Amino acid sequence: MTKLILIRHANPAIDEQKPAHEWPLSDVGRERSRQLAEHLRNLGLDRIVASEEMKAAETGQIVAEILGIPFETMPGLHEHVRPKANWMGREQFETQVAALFNRPDELVMGAETADEAHERFLTAVQAALERYPNQTLAIATHGTVMTLYIARLVGIEPVTFWKSIGMPAFTVVDLEGREIVSCVNDL
Repeated sequence: MTKLILIRHANPAIDEQKPAHEWPLSDVGRERSRQLAEHLRNLGLDRIVASEEMKAAETGQIVAEILGIPFETMPGLHEHVRPKANWMGREQFETQVAALFNRPDELVMGAETADEAHERFLTAVQAALERYPNQTLAIATHGTVMTLYIARLVGIEPVTFWKSIGMPAFTVVDLEGREIVSCVNDL
């Protein structure tokens, strides 16, 4: 079994005046990242590769430091592109994300379709796996692209999965069997 661990970043410090891709982790997010490391300790991780976005990179770096394993960022692992600081309430955001998942070939929010985000993320994941063959990798990333990848890999409904994952959360997938091995959706 070739396993891959996908990590959703911990809680960000939300700033309604900035786009989400500029948010760092909050103090709570840093503490929860330390807790996440303990949950990942027995999975045999060799390396953590992370999105270049601050909140995912910080999550991955904290975990890697605690576990004493290498850490790096890679392009292409970032969240669905939403470049503007268009703050919206939780309900409106969930409606927009559901539309993104349900109409994957349409530009319904942000600057890329779900299909485009998935293709970019898939290419980046494959590049990481090829760069580090025979290593157990964790990828610290974001809820929407993580959901797109997992839903298409294992054939699950994306909206329900996306709504279930907390901050932080992780999912272990078997790449050969194309199945979810385990999920920890909220620490």
